[in-house]
Amino acid sequence: MVMIIRNWLVLATPAKIGLVFLLWVLWSPWIYAQPLVQVAWLAERLAQPELVILDVRGPYSRQSRADYLRGHIPGAIYSSYEKGGWRQTDAAGINGQLPPVASLEKMLGDLGIGNDSHVVIITAGGRARDTASGTRIYWTLKVLGHEAVSLLDGGMHAWLAARKLDENRFALEEGDNALPATRYVANLQEHMLVDKAEVAAAASRGAKLLDNRPYRYYSGSTRHRQAKRSGTIDGAINLPERSFTSAGSSLFKSSSAIEQLLADTGIDHGGELINFCNTGHWASMGWFVSHELLGNENAKLYDGSMLEWAADKTLPMGDGE
Repeated sequence: MVMIIRNWLVLATPAKIGLVFLLWVLWSPWIYAQPLVQVAWLAERLAQPELVILDVRGPYSRQSRADYLRGHIPGAIYSSYEKGGWRQTDAAGINGQLPPVASLEKMLGDLGIGNDSHVVIITAGGRARDTASGTRIYWTLKVLGHEAVSLLDGGMHAWLAARKLDENRFALEEGDNALPATRYVANLQEHMLVDKAEVAAAASRGAKLLDNRPYRYYSGSTRHRQAKRSGTIDGAINLPERSFTSAGSSLFKSSSAIEQLLADTGIDHGGELINFCNTGHWASMGWFVSHELLGNENAKLYDGSMLEWAADKTLPMGDGE
């Protein structure tokens, strides 16, 4: 296909270029992959062969594989966010961290996800904490160089709400699905990964540090059970993960509303930004809205977050006040 397109472009005309573009879009599904998709968009594409619907409902939503088996979007496969291999405890004892590339490649291949798959992630919906399971998996795939990935806005909660209006269009399927195992080859995007030294260096040159934890963690009135110190990274701004979704749901606010929210918080759109939380879970929502929805290529997620930072007593901490 690539060679045919290249030969056609030798004698390109406007009409020919338009046809080539259409063929390229049809051939390469990742070109039109949107970060955030709606239930109507998904319902229209269930039969597309490259689509992999990945249901990741789990304890953060008080659901499990059993809920998936009782009813899921037709064709969806299941993977546990907490136990499926998406995160690990690293050599320093910090949990919730990015596993080795080889482990992720095997996990994806075993799930039947290939390099050409367009993965659509399905959370339970209804809670921002649960939505962060989806944005964290989304970030992981992007770190591996996988471009064709989308998140269903509102998750199963939104699908079931739509089903009340049209049961045929928004159908449910019972039982289990499995795809044939395949081989997945990652293209690690190392520029997306930052450690504590890089965070400290970024802060010293004026980068904004955004703490996406609930305020009680930011203020130091409580802390993660594994955190060595209370508080936040010195100089960080607090914007909890639930700020990015509409009240009472897991539907994301509009891009303009999120951009205004960040501006009101003192975050310049396009500026260097590092999102963090306790273990890189909540922070994935901060990264998702800035990097993916608003297009800020200077936004990053600090995977080690407060568990790594607080464990190093040489690094400055603040009380968030």
